[in-house]
Amino acid sequence: MTDTEQVGSRDPRELARFIDHTVLKAEASRAEVARYCQEARANGFASVCVNAVHAGFVAEQLAGSGVKTCVVVGFPLGASGAAAKADEAALAIAAGAQEIDMVIDIGALIEGDLTRCRADLDAVRAATRGAVLKVIIEACLLDDAQKETACRLAKEAGADFVKTSTGFSTGGATLADIALMRRVVGPAMGVKASGGVRTAEAAFAFLDAGATRIGASASLAIVGAGKITSGKTTSGDTAPAAAGGY
Repeated sequence: MTDTEQVGSRDPRELARFIDHTVLKAEASRAEVARYCQEARANGFASVCVNAVHAGFVAEQLAGSGVKTCVVVGFPLGASGAAAKADEAALAIAAGAQEIDMVIDIGALIEGDLTRCRADLDAVRAATRGAVLKVIIEACLLDDAQKETACRLAKEAGADFVKTSTGFSTGGATLADIALMRRVVGPAMGVKASGGVRTAEAAFAFLDAGATRIGASASLAIVGAGKITSGKTTSGDTAPAAAGGY
């Protein structure tokens, strides 16, 4: 790796262990999902993140590698109901998933029905004991007070991470949202930035702001398989969501 491929003094390859290598587009074929698994094994990504239909296949592809199988639940709207999300999560874990990224009941949160919102979280947490649970709050649809409430509820429910975005809505991760989420959940809980993270420069900025995981489909470019694209990410900028959600 040449000096021009560095970001400041940091090597983009250091980012691999923080990245959930993500393929969530509806048209993803088994061949494409298999390629993502091969790329994750070769680069040492944290996980491969897929829709539930691929859970067992990905677990088989990643067996013995140390790369986790991550499955999304209630994705991307968060509107499938607590029991459905819990069943989906349990089935994914039975198929081999070790991490679950669930979408919060966004409508309940926005209308202030925190009882329904908390019941949604509790149901999925009960179904995912022994697995890592990440709660997607879809920050682009919330004001700051609602983001704080979502993070607090996720923490109280025993989730392991809060996550910014599905990548399928009106915006992706921002540095301001990562800083807010980190402030609310404290130092021990995970924070995942997802939606529009495509460069090593952006990924390092999100980690510096408090993220501990990055969701991306452009993972190879981020870790240096392609040229690093220069461009500043400011605390108020929203990275546009990638086609296919990340």
